[in-house]
Amino acid sequence: MSANNKINVTLVKSTIGRLESHKACVRGLGLKRINHTVAVEDTASVRGMINKVSYLVRVEGE
Repeated sequence: MSANNKINVTLVKSTIGRLESHKACVRGLGLKRINHTVAVEDTASVRGMINKVSYLVRVEGE
């Protein structure tokens, strides 16, 4: 797991009615709306956020 690697994360479900901490993780990843995709660094902290909201996002480029 190198810090130079990027992974694409896409929000596929709404955050309406979700836990505040899960909404915070989605915002922390830089996702703003459904089907919005961002490229983020492949780090342990980012992986933790992705794992927490794995039911809301799709990950590509692992």
